[in-house]
Amino acid sequence: MTISLRPHQQRGTDVMYINDKGQLIMPTGSGKTLTMIVDCLRRFQENPGATIVVVAPRILLAEQLSSEFLEHILDAEVMHVHSGETHHFSTTKPSEIAVHTGAFLAAGKNQLIFTTYNSLQRIVDSGIDVDTIYFDEAHNSVQRHFFPATEHFSQAAKRCYFFTATPKHSATISKPGMNDAYVYGQVICNVPAPELVQGGFIVPPKVAVKQLPMLAKGQQVAERDSENLLETIDEHGVDKILICAKAVKQITKLISESDFCAQLAARGYSYMFISAKTGGVIDGQKVNREVFFDTLSAWGRDNDKKFVVLHHSILSEGINVSGLEAVIFMRSMDYIGISQTIGRVIRLHHDDAKGLRDGSIQPGNLNQYSKSFGLVCIPVFNNVGISTAKKVQAVVDIIFDKGEAAVSTVKR
Repeated sequence: MTISLRPHQQRGTDVMYINDKGQLIMPTGSGKTLTMIVDCLRRFQENPGATIVVVAPRILLAEQLSSEFLEHILDAEVMHVHSGETHHFSTTKPSEIAVHTGAFLAAGKNQLIFTTYNSLQRIVDSGIDVDTIYFDEAHNSVQRHFFPATEHFSQAAKRCYFFTATPKHSATISKPGMNDAYVYGQVICNVPAPELVQGGFIVPPKVAVKQLPMLAKGQQVAERDSENLLETIDEHGVDKILICAKAVKQITKLISESDFCAQLAARGYSYMFISAKTGGVIDGQKVNREVFFDTLSAWGRDNDKKFVVLHHSILSEGINVSGLEAVIFMRSMDYIGISQTIGRVIRLHHDDAKGLRDGSIQPGNLNQYSKSFGLVCIPVFNNVGISTAKKVQAVVDIIFDKGEAAVSTVKR
């Protein structure tokens, strides 16, 4: 199967071919996964019997990456090293990792291991030899619990690559950062977001700050949240909306202590929410994660479907959600959280992607797009929330106007 790469993806695979280690700074929606896959295919071809590891921040993303890799890689044995459910062989026991890898190695078989940052140390403890390792959403690797395993493989693996849209640096010697060249190498590929907009691969975000009243006397917080969200939805008239809540409790109270769901239904919207604590819920019915994400994907592709999806953090990072048109922030985040969340709504509309492929739409000519921007709404309660609005606008300016990465720096 021939894989067609975008120019920036081709640059990524080219630099990986000539560098054994390094950072690839690629905006959300740029197709980092396909860059990894093409490199992986080439490596298996050149070095049969290799073990290649893919690291993700969440089990959900590890499973998504696994399915995407296996669409193209058909000649590898697969192992998952995390505590989630998968139909592939899965373990977190170092001895079992070693035994299975040893068997594949003896048979000369290629091996793919999908793991999380949380479980990466188990692979270290297994003592296996790793040929190539890809760190997805690599800003997570600087966390105190994950860094020792990251540092180990940066030296022990033959090839080591760190992918992120949002690098995390450190200005203090006591905490790790991706500006540590000994561990992370140099930036070997840096893709500016404006290039992707002009190339017709993503759309730019549009920030809308909305001034809202403070809590009225005798009014419940959930009622206030419901009124504010509905007002924002009505004003912008978008059909597919992601809402980032302050906490899971805020979501459950909004659902159970206000008329939010009834008001959405009256407007023709369905609703869904997901958290580690509650699991997935669609229009009041509890569903497993597979049904949740299959439904989310199907609704995203359906031009006539109107829906709202609420979450706290589970959808922010890396999860591929198609069709979302707008995000409403109900909480403040750091640069990484903001950038990752904006990334959920700047993917192309599927009709526009088709038009770009068949030539009926000119790349970068946003007037021809059915979705010409991703809407980013920030409710502001007098002085409360203004700092969030300023931070979001700063991130948009850095990434989409200046064409730079939104680097988060630890200073103490």
